[in-house]
Amino acid sequence: MKFITTFAALIVFCSVSPAQSPIALLNGHDLTGWKIYGTEKWYMDNGELVCESGPDKQYGYLATEKEYRDFELTLQFKQESNGNSGVFFHCSIEGTKVTGWQAEVAPLNHHTGGIYESYGRGWLIQPSQDKEKVLKEGKWNDMKVLVQGGKVSTWLNDVEMVTLDDAQIGSHGGKIALQIHDSGGVKVSWRKIYLIER
Repeated sequence: MKFITTFAALIVFCSVSPAQSPIALLNGHDLTGWKIYGTEKWYMDNGELVCESGPDKQYGYLATEKEYRDFELTLQFKQESNGNSGVFFHCSIEGTKVTGWQAEVAPLNHHTGGIYESYGRGWLIQPSQDKEKVLKEGKWNDMKVLVQGGKVSTWLNDVEMVTLDDAQIGSHGGKIALQIHDSGGVKVSWRKIYLIER
């Protein structure tokens, strides 16, 4: 009986543990596992991912080759200049047209951590005004995005920014993508990008 109980516990452990193990989406050396969309610049520098506007000053995206549905994504970003960017999820990209949802990464008082629907309904939810100051301009920031079904929550520097429950978000999965906003002058660094599938 003890053997059966131990064996059953082992089966449960093996079936649960892989789903709870964080996956490093960046290997620290190159962009393996990702695809560039557009002509803007994406490159590794001392183990960090840098996105930077190019001569065209247009939108640019770096997206995972794999698609995800329910997950917890954690990362760090640092805005070096005009940090207008974002973390897209459940998205698809054709050229530089992205459809899906974005956890905003933007300069101070421009709603970092809010949820925006690209080529759809626009802003779905923005952080309250008192949370705008959580962003640390020019320094490393910790962001977490939790997606479970249609429920999305974001955290910035351990502060919960927004929670949203939306049936459209829960209707399908998609790629995770980072953005370079258009108009030029954007430079953002990224590191420690980890994902746990739920």
